[in-house]
Amino acid sequence: MFDQNQVSKGDDFEKQAEKKLTGWALFGSKNEDAADLYEKAANCYKLGKSWDKAGAVYVKLAECYLKLDSKHEAANAFAEAGHAYKKTNPTECICQLEQALEIFMEIGRLSMSARYCKEIAELYEQQQNLEQAMVYYDKAADLYQGEEVSSSANQCRLKIAQYSAELEQYPKAIEIFEDIAKQSLNNNLLKYGVKGHLLNAGICQLCKGDVVAITNALDKYQDMDPTFAGSREYRLLADMAASVDEEDIDKFTDAIKEYDTITKLDAWKTTLLLRVKEMLKAKEMEEDDLT
Repeated sequence: MFDQNQVSKGDDFEKQAEKKLTGWALFGSKNEDAADLYEKAANCYKLGKSWDKAGAVYVKLAECYLKLDSKHEAANAFAEAGHAYKKTNPTECICQLEQALEIFMEIGRLSMSARYCKEIAELYEQQQNLEQAMVYYDKAADLYQGEEVSSSANQCRLKIAQYSAELEQYPKAIEIFEDIAKQSLNNNLLKYGVKGHLLNAGICQLCKGDVVAITNALDKYQDMDPTFAGSREYRLLADMAASVDEEDIDKFTDAIKEYDTITKLDAWKTTLLLRVKEMLKAKEMEEDDLT
């Protein structure tokens, strides 16, 4: 619920700011004076929970800062506008965060740029716009890598791999999962995640339906990580690869059930494995039609 008292205060400050901009300024700068008043208005609107008004005033504040050539302050104001709109208008929120991002890029604030790229990606994710989410995760990963924040870069890249697979862009997903597995091998904190990345890459291989590629991949993963061959992840992939080769749905289902009783499969893996199962079913039906 709005706090009408705070909203009214905000309206007063906003009117005073507009008056400053249209009036004469003998001393100082009318943009500076207006910016001060717009900031007070925005704070009142936020306290009053009038998010659309707060967002609109932050945009006006950003425009004042641009006229004053205070680019960093302008970028922050656009970001504040985005965060106010986040509560009510996701499209407007993204639009304002993009404005902030553009300025932060221009003035070389790359870690801030990476942060806003990631935030925009997450907003597209919430809207289920996976293609756009991937574009911004990609930009964020590049920026984080440039700042040598590899862990954040890889978090973004894993999102890209996940969505690439969902959109059936399997080679792209495989490349990312394998690359991150390779990087993690030499890191004591990350090497425990290697088996999971290789399992994800292997599931994407299965989705491609190329048995030779799956077998080659399993050989490659054993070379990459000698401990992988003794893992439950390897056993699952090997059993599933054999059942795909033999076109045996029951064997495929049993392999998954056995793994799932100890380690629950997440929704992403389940979705992809259902695709493989559907593929096997379709082959089975084809053969029934031929006989």
